[in-house]
Amino acid sequence: MDGISALLGDPAAWAALITLIVMEVVLGIDNLIFISILSNKLPEAQRQKARRIGISLALILRLALLFSIAWLVGLKAPVFDLGITGPPGAHGEPAFETQFSWRDLILIAGGLFLVWKATKEIHHNVDPTPNEDVFDTAKASLGFSAAIVQILMLDIVFSVDSILTAVGMTEHVEIMMVAVVVAVAVMLVAADPLANFINRNPTVVMLALGFLLMIGAVLIADGFGVHVPKGYIYAAMAFSAGVEALNIFARKRKARGKAQHEDAIRH
Repeated sequence: MDGISALLGDPAAWAALITLIVMEVVLGIDNLIFISILSNKLPEAQRQKARRIGISLALILRLALLFSIAWLVGLKAPVFDLGITGPPGAHGEPAFETQFSWRDLILIAGGLFLVWKATKEIHHNVDPTPNEDVFDTAKASLGFSAAIVQILMLDIVFSVDSILTAVGMTEHVEIMMVAVVVAVAVMLVAADPLANFINRNPTVVMLALGFLLMIGAVLIADGFGVHVPKGYIYAAMAFSAGVEALNIFARKRKARGKAQHEDAIRH
């Protein structure tokens, strides 16, 4: 209790908490986009349940990792070395790492999975199969289980990346726990509106899949030691989302004007 009281009275602890909450919320956007797209593939009655389970699993995984910080930090230790020298980068050092840790392998595997999944979904949206909206009981059950497994796989990747980033920002587990709980609560509140918005706007689905492709590529690069500043990634995502918002607004105005014109002709 004394330790918590001391943290409550420490301005630096509050600054770290606010910074971590913002960071966790931003990092959670990737996870939330994936959960939204995947849950929208399920029958409507199962979508909210899948989102709730996926976000709850994210919270459980993050808290479990916080209680295993010593083991988690150990994931950054190299486990093998390819024994080759990469081409020189801008400052003369190798352009990519040849030593790989478990963290690197997790990020690479997660990135490859995201690229594969996003590519598959893009193909499905461009060339949909006949009767794609028809679900029978067996397919719905299998689809729900498969969706939860895929959400769990990406939850692991995003959780490892999120907690390792948090560990580098503060040494107080209590602050990290509060930041994680607040960030996941925000995800829980935003999950349904975001998923419904994506579902109502087909062009947003394609944009979100493009985000997943980019995030997957960044995870793979990070696994190979090529660190792309997250600010650039999220700035690009925000710019693209802004352009798409303008397109949606323009389409709605055009549709409203057309409806008013047709109504005027009828009367």
